[in-house]
Amino acid sequence: MAKNKKEQSKREQIIKLLEQKATLKQDVFYNTIRQFNELKEMLHKTSQELNEHIKKIDKRVMVEYKERSDNEVELRVAGDVMIFHMHTNVFEFDNTHPIWKTSYVKEDESRSYCGMIVVYNFLSDSFKYNRVNDIGYMIARIFINNDNHYFVEGKRQLGFLYNDFVNHQFNREAMMAIIESTVLYALDFDLFTPPFDSVNQITVNEIQEAANSTKIATGKRLGFRFQADSDGIQ
Repeated sequence: MAKNKKEQSKREQIIKLLEQKATLKQDVFYNTIRQFNELKEMLHKTSQELNEHIKKIDKRVMVEYKERSDNEVELRVAGDVMIFHMHTNVFEFDNTHPIWKTSYVKEDESRSYCGMIVVYNFLSDSFKYNRVNDIGYMIARIFINNDNHYFVEGKRQLGFLYNDFVNHQFNREAMMAIIESTVLYALDFDLFTPPFDSVNQITVNEIQEAANSTKIATGKRLGFRFQADSDGIQ
């Protein structure tokens, strides 16, 4: 009899977790999908507006939007590509994260579960010439909970302008501000030549493969410490 009660207790715990945590994660996931779809619309609109303006100044400079999959889009701005990728999982934060110090999360711990959209910066030529060894950099991570509250971990302004998880809502105004900040960061994040001694040797295979643009890696800070950009992920 005691064994049956113990088994029943475990069954009840499983059901309770399914009702609470699993249902919550589904709610967070589908909210993230909704917000990502709206973000895609904003990115498309931004690309059209920027392209319409810049083509009057210099037709060689292009701004383009491309949907790579349901969970991934790219915004190509001149020599830069920003890829916005929605992760398909829901995340929790470790107990040292500042989120746990907020009254907002202390009142309801379920608010800490978030979906995540990651923004990467690549060189346009990396894709144009199929340079598969080229380096891209994460410049921001956007976390959104089921109440549509959000915050951003990122580089420079992206790391301190959008970190009010308690009060900030992920609406169209917030989306546009984040898009503009990512574009500004990418355009200002220049391609540096690596230190001479880090690239002064090359194999015969590498130089032969260079004709196919696949073996000699290029990145904006290749050979440098990216963190030395004075603004590591906050």
